[in-house]
Amino acid sequence: MSVGQIAAIIAAGAFVILVVLLAIPLIKLGRTLDEATIAIRKTHEGTEPLLSDAGVTLTTVNTQLERVDGVTASAQAVAANTKALSTLFTATLGGPLVKAAALSYGLRKAQQARRLKNAPPPKKSKRSARA
Repeated sequence: MSVGQIAAIIAAGAFVILVVLLAIPLIKLGRTLDEATIAIRKTHEGTEPLLSDAGVTLTTVNTQLERVDGVTASAQAVAANTKALSTLFTATLGGPLVKAAALSYGLRKAQQARRLKNAPPPKKSKRSARA
């Protein structure tokens, strides 16, 4: 064997070692990618029921919101009717009630003034007599 053949054998051995050393991480990377693929597949299978349940939930929520809209519209109508009723009450009975209250106040004041006019003068207390 010549020196060139020995060098070729050493180079070939080094190349085999290099290929083996590089093959190990590539095999591990392949296994990791296989596991990632399996995990993604399982996740995809698990999300399908979640998404269908979410669709059902959204449909139910939309139904409930439509009902709430109906209740809100009814409450708004009741508020408008109450406002109209209070406006009507104020317009029809407000003026006469104010006049009746003013009349009763005036009568009460007149009665008090008449009592004070007809009442005997107040008695002097002992303190004012001494002074």
